[in-house]
Amino acid sequence: MLRRVIKPILFLPLALSINSINVFSSETKNYIDNVLEEKANITFVDYQEIEKIVLNNQELKSLEKLVTSASFNLSSQISQKYPSLDFQAIGLPKYVAGKNYNSNSDTLKTSQFTANPSLNVRWDLIDPLRGSEIEIAKANYKIAENNYEIKKKDLIQEARMRYHKYQKSYQDIQNKKFTLDLSITSLENAKAKLDAGIGTKFEVLEAEAQLSRDKQSLNEKKIEYEINKISLKEILNIRGDFESNKEQNIIGFWNHRLNKNINEGLDKNLSLKNLIFQKSIKKSQANSFLAQNKPNIYISNTFSSTFSKGESLSTNIDPEKSGSNYTNTISLNFAWSIFDGGQNKNSYKSKTADAKAEQYAYENLKNVLTTKISKAYLNLKLNEEKIISTIKEIESSKESERLARLRYDVGISTLKDVLIRQSELSNAKSKNINAIYNYNVNLDELERLTFIDISKNCLGSDNNKIKDTESICNIQI
Repeated sequence: MLRRVIKPILFLPLALSINSINVFSSETKNYIDNVLEEKANITFVDYQEIEKIVLNNQELKSLEKLVTSASFNLSSQISQKYPSLDFQAIGLPKYVAGKNYNSNSDTLKTSQFTANPSLNVRWDLIDPLRGSEIEIAKANYKIAENNYEIKKKDLIQEARMRYHKYQKSYQDIQNKKFTLDLSITSLENAKAKLDAGIGTKFEVLEAEAQLSRDKQSLNEKKIEYEINKISLKEILNIRGDFESNKEQNIIGFWNHRLNKNINEGLDKNLSLKNLIFQKSIKKSQANSFLAQNKPNIYISNTFSSTFSKGESLSTNIDPEKSGSNYTNTISLNFAWSIFDGGQNKNSYKSKTADAKAEQYAYENLKNVLTTKISKAYLNLKLNEEKIISTIKEIESSKESERLARLRYDVGISTLKDVLIRQSELSNAKSKNINAIYNYNVNLDELERLTFIDISKNCLGSDNNKIKDTESICNIQI
């Protein structure tokens, strides 16, 4: 009887602790949920707004600081044109105390406060190195600016490509859902025919296998969609969730001939301009080595003074005694390194060779850019045709699938034919999605390479609207 009474008492603290843990867990869960809700900032991402959002990219901000650094360095080099002013004070003040004892003369004492300020002005009239250093700083500043713009445009293009891929993956999901619905309908029809005695178990198994494949394919597209979403958030530096237009459409038209694309692209390419600046830097560095063997002429003005209170080396110190003096020296100075064993001459030849190497790199990059622009342009034209042809293929496949299903319903065709036709329809939709994606990516690539804006109006070579029914111009954007 005693044990029966004790047991509930022993378990009472445990029950209370379990209840308190449950309450604490519930409160913690609610707190975490509230925190997550507070941090879940939703950003709307639109194709036109990508350029503004990309400016928050951390790598881009790093390059922006390098531009600032190059700007300060340029200002520093330009300041060499102006005079320099130096102030120096040796002991401000300085106190000297001492005693000089000699058996043959009076003992001399020192107790004195002194100050020795000096002011020096220097102005380089002729500095052979100054011009080259300023030119190098200017070129480095321009390169830093161009590197920032290059990275910004590359990030915008990459972000837009990920945006198109995100839209494409969403359309792939819709396509797979559409195919899955067709497979469900096919399975239901096969089971209904089997129950009615006019179908076979093999057809049911075929329909179930197709349904299983479509489910797996849909799951794969969903995972791909989530990966593309994470990738887009990463480049746009989005912390919370975001919303966007998931419908896939062509973003514009390209109304420019290949020759214009190549000419504009080569003329405005910032990487080519950077190579020109690099060549200029190498030439300036070469000139600076030669300049080291040229005379340097400068004016200097030195003003020095001394103030004292007390006496130095005197038999009787007068603490109130004071004195001062000053000197001012103006001079025209000349320095010339005449011979250095050929070191500067060889360094000059080295930098001249480097400049020639930059010229070869420039010509090589021109060829690479010409190839890239040509490929992007031809791929764009190819994807234009693919968009048009896949639209026709979708219409044809829809009709084929509808007729195949009707023939199967009346018993003059097999389920295998229906499954083949619905697979063809799904493939046609998939090819159209891919063609639109590749077309949009090619447009962004051409805009990046040529610095020409994408047009919202579709025009022919005569700048008139194309009325051909089989033209990309009839596609809505």
